[in-house]
Amino acid sequence: MLALARKVNESIIINDNIEITILDVKGDQIKIGIDAPKSVPIYRKEIYSQIQQANVEAANGADPAALSQLLK
Repeated sequence: MLALARKVNESIIINDNIEITILDVKGDQIKIGIDAPKSVPIYRKEIYSQIQQANVEAANGADPAALSQLLK
């Protein structure tokens, strides 16, 4: 992991097309802005983890017999 110190209104650039800017710092909370192409999905980590878990459950919950019956 790379750790960087930034102040309000300072940015970092990732891969020439993603800019992350520090917008505000209040106590232990930091507000960031992300400027990225629309083709780049951006999720909060807790939401991303929920999506991944739902995908695993959907893949594991598929009953081959039920799928076969559905496709007939």
